Amino acid sequence: MNSAEFLTTPALAAATGLRHGFFTRRGGVSEGPWAALNCSLSGQDDRERVRENRRRAADALGLPATALHGLTQVHGIAVAEVDAAGWREGEGPRADAVVTRRPGIALGIVTADCAPVLFADPEAGVIGAAHAGWRGAVDGVIEATIAAMAGLGARPQRMLAAVGPCIGQASYEVGPDLRDAVLARDPSDARHFAPGRREDRWQFDLPGYCAARLSAAGIARVETASLDTLAEEASFFSHRRRTLAGGGPIGHQLSAISITV
Repeated sequence: MNSAEFLTTPALAAATGLRHGFFTRRGGVSEGPWAALNCSLSGQDDRERVRENRRRAADALGLPATALHGLTQVHGIAVAEVDAAGWREGEGPRADAVVTRRPGIALGIVTADCAPVLFADPEAGVIGAAHAGWRGAVDGVIEATIAAMAGLGARPQRMLAAVGPCIGQASYEVGPDLRDAVLARDPSDARHFAPGRREDRWQFDLPGYCAARLSAAGIARVETASLDTLAEEASFFSHRRRTLAGGGPIGHQLSAISITV
């Protein structure tokens, strides 16, 4: 396969003036543990192969490689804006969300179990993308992205948001530290935990938690891809799967969104 494979969600796909894609690991040129569409520039994969993978992803969205703007992700809640200047490939700021109102720019984040969240207010012409691991989601990266988009003229009641492929509840066993951190913020979020298969362990619903935070923030329409990155090895990279297998190098899939008009 020579084209980068990606998935879409219905509301974002139907919106006028937007293009988006939750890319799988298929359709790239990387080899070994990074096979094939690894889009992370910060790992051990050959940089030129990664650049070609990113070029293919941008091309799949009808954009040049220079349109794709990523971040140096740090599991925080900082939000960057792509303004008129933008930045060069691999030089994105340390942040975990990015927003813009510039047409022809693709906002990209990379994940390997964390939740990619894409946002759009088509009427305002404002888009956003966030990397929501459990810690960033608890600390407020979703709400920070919404606030940054509002600063550019977007309104939550007009926004669309989609939670892309990430680790599913059946695959995500967590300990008391994670559960305690979630419940310390809001005890009612206990609904996002199911009993674990071992004592003092739970199964955490990361996509459901992100979707609930989006809805609570007033987002008009929230979608979830409902695809488990750990369970679907042929389609997605997974940090937890790599850990369970004893470690080693890993690739990351890209999620991106762009305003076209």
